Amino acid sequence: MTAFGRHSDRTISSLATEAAREALTDACIGDAQSQVDIVYYGNVASGLLQGQESVRGQHALHGTELAGVPLINVENACASGSTALNQAWLSVAAGQAEVAVALGAEKLNIGDKNRTFNALASALNQERMDDIVTELGSDGVGSVFMDIYARFAEWYMESSGATPEDFARVAVKNSAHGALNPKAQYGRQLTVEEVLNARKVSGCLTVPMCAPMSDGAAAAVVTTPEFAKRCGASPVRLRGSALSAGRHGAYGELVPATALRAFEMAGADPRDVDIVECHDAASPAELIVLEQLRLCEPGEAPALLRSGATSIGGRLPVNPSGGLQSKGHPLGATGLGQVAEIADQLRGRAGRRQAGSPTLAVAENAGGYIGPDAAVATVTILST
Repeated sequence: MTAFGRHSDRTISSLATEAAREALTDACIGDAQSQVDIVYYGNVASGLLQGQESVRGQHALHGTELAGVPLINVENACASGSTALNQAWLSVAAGQAEVAVALGAEKLNIGDKNRTFNALASALNQERMDDIVTELGSDGVGSVFMDIYARFAEWYMESSGATPEDFARVAVKNSAHGALNPKAQYGRQLTVEEVLNARKVSGCLTVPMCAPMSDGAAAAVVTTPEFAKRCGASPVRLRGSALSAGRHGAYGELVPATALRAFEMAGADPRDVDIVECHDAASPAELIVLEQLRLCEPGEAPALLRSGATSIGGRLPVNPSGGLQSKGHPLGATGLGQVAEIADQLRGRAGRRQAGSPTLAVAENAGGYIGPDAAVATVTILST
């Protein structure tokens, strides 16, 4: 994966090219034209922000070794990258491909924040936008998604006893992890006081509790054990990948149902998970998702956080990459960035942020809004 951040001097094609070449090299793919059967390219906003519709991936990868390889474009909100991975995994598992590449790329920083906010808001039901804004008590200005997360925060505080200080602690933890990640957008460790005293975004959420707008790309190669052995690669195992869509009027069932399917596919138990990357687009989401993945009991996530268990060196490190809040959130690349971090952790290649010797990991990625929950969620189980 590339570094996530503001890449004002780079095109989305250059970011995608860097991520593709790094992934192919890591997988010991010497001749992509003959060895790669299919590419799945995840992207969300190129149509609205760069004017590139229809065949986004073909243009992004036109100057790479993957040019001319069959390619399917994937757009599935913030879960586009993990959806691309899901499809690559299914194509290999079904025997339709021996080698599939999942790649996600995004360039959100274009010098016009309002255009980017509008692109993000396109993940909501446009026919119901006025109703959604009213339901959220939003002014419709800025990021409507942070208004959504502020509402989630209110519900979670009511049900769990969590406080704004707990949400600040999530941001502080992730800033500490991000400070160890050379590819993270933000590398400065924060304090609880800094987070709480920062500018308010929506409700109790302040700027450091919210993921930034990011540019970047990430990729993964999915193949069979036999091919990996022939190439001399050092793979991790993708044991389960589940994808679900949300339902209007249903809250809190999407991620749990997706996780249940993923763990069943993997033949794994949530109690055995060693490390987690989850979709912390805002701080409350990390605590909510830990419970939805059944990694702790309902209402226990704040205590788990306060105990240090979710920090590097703790019992269950969460977002050792820095998470979306510190590593960055380049929509189409986000889910694959999570998987890149887990692959490094499982192979002992994470450097200063190496979290022990994990053998079982889970990545959760979600996106869009169908009211009152996300429109899509993926859960991926990986192991050594």
